[in-house]
Amino acid sequence: MRLRVLLLLTGLYFAQGLPFGFFTQAIPVLLREAGLSLTAISLTSFLYLPWGLKFLWAPAVDRIGTRRRWLLATQLGSAGVAFALAATDLTGSLRWLFVAIAAINLLSATQDVATDGLAVRLLGPRDRGLGNGIQTGAYRLGMIAGGGGLLWIYAESGWRVLLLTLGGLILLCTVPVVLLARDEPADGAPRPVEHVRRDGLGTAWWHRLRRPGVIPLIGLLASYKFGNAMASSVSGPFLHDAGLGLREIALVSGALSSAGALAGSAVGGWLAFRHGRRTALLFGGVSQSLAVGLYVIAALGIGGGMVIAATLLEHVFGGAALVALFTLMMDACERDDAGADYTLLASAVVAAQGIAGFAGGAVGDALGYPAVFTIGMVLSGIGCAVLVRGLDRGVGPATITTWRRGPVPTP
Repeated sequence: MRLRVLLLLTGLYFAQGLPFGFFTQAIPVLLREAGLSLTAISLTSFLYLPWGLKFLWAPAVDRIGTRRRWLLATQLGSAGVAFALAATDLTGSLRWLFVAIAAINLLSATQDVATDGLAVRLLGPRDRGLGNGIQTGAYRLGMIAGGGGLLWIYAESGWRVLLLTLGGLILLCTVPVVLLARDEPADGAPRPVEHVRRDGLGTAWWHRLRRPGVIPLIGLLASYKFGNAMASSVSGPFLHDAGLGLREIALVSGALSSAGALAGSAVGGWLAFRHGRRTALLFGGVSQSLAVGLYVIAALGIGGGMVIAATLLEHVFGGAALVALFTLMMDACERDDAGADYTLLASAVVAAQGIAGFAGGAVGDALGYPAVFTIGMVLSGIGCAVLVRGLDRGVGPATITTWRRGPVPTP
């Protein structure tokens, strides 16, 4: 793989992770500190609806204009929203914060469509494991910087400096797009606007959804991530309720988890590259379930440092599982409609995680942390078994030709 491709994808996925990490990791801690219940905090997951609905406009991103223009417009827009919010007084009401979260999620979700389509086209089957390791590592680093890093800045300097930093980092990640992204048609096909106008966006995504094996694959993907997402949705408030201060949470979710996420992404990418998708997904699913089990132990008050170990290992094994899952999703895409296909699958996973997050908050309020972590661990293990068993039986699109033991053959 060329260095240009790696640098470009690293910058793009880091830019996605920044705001997502801030809104999903730092904001729940701040809202908990403000006295909101777990159920109320979980309702903010509806602000991430664009990530679950982006498949609706994904065909337009695939077919209209160039990916370079989409990337520039969405990243500059996200930075602009962060800068505008920095000039807003948030002391009296959080209304504008929620509006900004929704707006940045819409822009970031659209950027993700263009980025994923670009990645599928630039990465061959053999490169996808390592490529997804790099991408997932960059994304998780962005999440950790946006979560733990920005939370630390908030603890030291407040909202304004935090938001200026967020906008500045997004602008910095736009530099690779300016320097390295080529101004070419979104999918290299000679049918941009006319195709979308003739069929309509609804018809276009419905056609992608009706491909044989896609709907069963969506069910398998959702099962694989549901339990882990249910548990991780309350992990931030759990750190707060366990007695950690904002700076301690920032350190655990930042420096320690950053190293863990990189290690996990590297392991997941290496397993997918060297031993195949099945081994990588099996390892990721089992290990992330065991990591949630450490949260159960911590929630029961066993082991003084167990909460830190649970957080660290969740990032390690969660990173490995995500790399394996994303690699499989790339395998399922058809090259000419890679952005739409990948986005459809990713949207389904995000929608499942949103439902899981709400369920996690509701169960946590009703039954407590030990119950929600235990249920999450069990569902995570079941989901891993369901995915592997289903793919062993041939469930999924015919484009998945890499489900085997051993390395992916060079095309």
